Amino acid sequence: MGDNMIKLIEYMFLGILQGITEPIPVSSSGHLLILQSIIEKFNNSININFEILATITNLGSLIAIFIIYYKDIVSIIKSFFLYIFSKKNKNDNYDNYNYALKIIIATIPAGIGGLVATKLGLLDFLENNVKFVGIMLLVTALFLFLIKDFKGRKDKDTITFKDSIIIGLSQMIAIIPGISRSGATIVGGMFRNLKRETAFNFSFILYIPISIATSILGIKDLVSLSISSSMWILYIIATILAGIFTYIFTKWFAKIVKEGKLLYFSIYCVILGVVVLLFI
Repeated sequence: MGDNMIKLIEYMFLGILQGITEPIPVSSSGHLLILQSIIEKFNNSININFEILATITNLGSLIAIFIIYYKDIVSIIKSFFLYIFSKKNKNDNYDNYNYALKIIIATIPAGIGGLVATKLGLLDFLENNVKFVGIMLLVTALFLFLIKDFKGRKDKDTITFKDSIIIGLSQMIAIIPGISRSGATIVGGMFRNLKRETAFNFSFILYIPISIATSILGIKDLVSLSISSSMWILYIIATILAGIFTYIFTKWFAKIVKEGKLLYFSIYCVILGVVVLLFI
């Protein structure tokens, strides 16, 4: 098998890994860092820029989730601006306007946290410490275990501003590799008594604005780099696969959350966290 074919398989695998782990509560960034650590430890001949790969494949995941929630997003944005600028049908647009405000408020903590962490170089330290990722996977497992039997009573229209702030703070914590973003926000929502499906939908719609900002900043940095056309092809293939698998596994994860089977992910995070701490 030629070197080009091996490299293609590597990037296909990494794109699929991103697509699978982005929507489910197991930390996609944690998985990439663990894989990077394994490669660097056992096979230094593999030359993969994981930072670039994560930035580009995240775009595939973003597009997939946008497609899933396209109708909801259009409705929310349309109602938001109609409520502000139109004097007609205020009551018809209020619920989506109010929901949009809560998404905006919940986005702020992660935005601020990401900027502060980047400026202080905190993420550089965390990303180079795979044992810390293992510990954070155990933390993710604990919180998934704690809410495994929660059902909640609040639906979309009864989410409060306090709920959105706490969910936003949960998303901010998920900047830490090993803490799942979807897991943290769903746990935050369920601790605030949101119904499982309500917490799930809020979590994934909340993913979109912060991911758009991350993608814009990341792609802006990529433009200044010298990347060969052959590498761009590999990145594009990985991104397409990330999008396809994110779409499939987001749909699947929605059913898992609705059925209250988050315990399975808790067990997985415990196993992976222990393996990382003991052997990697």
